[in-house]
Amino acid sequence: MRIYESLKLSNPNLKLQGFYSQEIRQGNERVGFEVVTLGGRRGRLACTATPSPEAYQWPSVGKYKVDVASFESVVLPELKIREDTGLFIIDEVGKMELYSSYFFPAILNILQSDIPLLATIPIPKYGKDLPAVLRLKNHPGATMFTLDQRNRDAMKDQIYSQLVDMLPKPLKSKTRDAGLG
Repeated sequence: MRIYESLKLSNPNLKLQGFYSQEIRQGNERVGFEVVTLGGRRGRLACTATPSPEAYQWPSVGKYKVDVASFESVVLPELKIREDTGLFIIDEVGKMELYSSYFFPAILNILQSDIPLLATIPIPKYGKDLPAVLRLKNHPGATMFTLDQRNRDAMKDQIYSQLVDMLPKPLKSKTRDAGLG
């Protein structure tokens, strides 16, 4: 989120769309994840509890049940291309999110537009990427950065600089000499 915050400060008129995921905790225990749009809407992504009988049918990732309907209701409207959008931010394109059959096509639609996309992807488990993640990594124009605890602050500046170079430049207003005098 640090890059997002820096972009908002330095480009207050830039229209950003997207979402990020965050943990849901009860005490010291992680009990799920929620998605939060850049506009502040929230929805459940996954949980360890079974909130309803239909949750038994939800797909699982480890101990978490993925609430695809909740995810889609919050995230898919955020991924619609709008004329004034300057940048999409997606955190993350992971296994839970990819249980939505509409999520990856929405990302592909963004990639076909001329709107820059900043997305996080998981480090592959057992050396094997998810097919959708591999497709993103191999997309023409994709730039990959590997972040960890040691380099993330330094990499933030590098990623921020590359993003700023990709963003639409504001139109300069043309002023005319009124010829008074």
